[in-house]
Amino acid sequence: MSEKTSGIVGCKESAGDRVFNAFNLVLMILISIVIVYPLWYTIIASVTDPVVVNSGKFLLIPTKFYAGGYKEAFDYPMIWTGYRNSFVYTIVYILVALCTTVPGAYALSRKDMAGRRPLMFLFTFTMFFNGGMIPMYLTVKGLGIYDSIWALVLPIGVSVYNLIVCRSFFESSLPNELLEASKLDGCSDFGFFFRIALPLSTTIIAVMVLFYATSMWNIYFNAIMFMQDEHKMPLQVVLRNLVLSNQLLQGASASEMVEKQKLVDQLKYVIVTLAAFPLVIVYPFVQKYFAKGVMIGAVKG
Repeated sequence: MSEKTSGIVGCKESAGDRVFNAFNLVLMILISIVIVYPLWYTIIASVTDPVVVNSGKFLLIPTKFYAGGYKEAFDYPMIWTGYRNSFVYTIVYILVALCTTVPGAYALSRKDMAGRRPLMFLFTFTMFFNGGMIPMYLTVKGLGIYDSIWALVLPIGVSVYNLIVCRSFFESSLPNELLEASKLDGCSDFGFFFRIALPLSTTIIAVMVLFYATSMWNIYFNAIMFMQDEHKMPLQVVLRNLVLSNQLLQGASASEMVEKQKLVDQLKYVIVTLAAFPLVIVYPFVQKYFAKGVMIGAVKG
């Protein structure tokens, strides 16, 4: 190693660098607390006596343990049906969305595709203008998919934002020279896509899975609009119905009303925890792909 190189490697931080790094560390800790504490507070509040929660006290650990909300939630017969429906809808939606978004993004990334720019304009146009709720409802009814899984999956089968991110990923990560070399070896367009493009795109595919899974798992309004059978409702609607069913206080005595109100207050935190739990469990396994895929897919070149 040269003297110049060793000098660069062995250089010490200046006082200004140490102050800057310390400031950054403190700032990142504060930002982390601001982000994490509301999530932690929700979990703590879901097992704490609502009287303590409503008093406005700063909570770090459960105080006066109260699990009535979880008992009510797990005793609710529809909650497991809601979980099952949401899992099925999410898996089917991911498969449909990937089968449309990834090939579509790859095709739009190819500079030799005829009509590439007009098609991209039409896709982008739908991000700002759409027919609205009534035309969508009439379309779903006209297709005969009302009150079925396809009423939730097909109307949102492609996210234009995800399509653009995925297209940018292909443009920046698959050089044209790679395509030319594969064609010299006799590889067709379909062969290049399935044998080369897809294996090199696991990062962006993982990001698309996370984006689409989150979107379907949290679906609410479309389910109310397009679903009629309560046994087909996703988890979010089931949890909403759980809260509403416990807000009926007519005919109850004073003590029953107090206990019921405590239950309703805690249920609000319980349903947030139950709804977010599956995504919180899955996210750490795809987090390493998330930042890399978004950065690669968001920046061209």
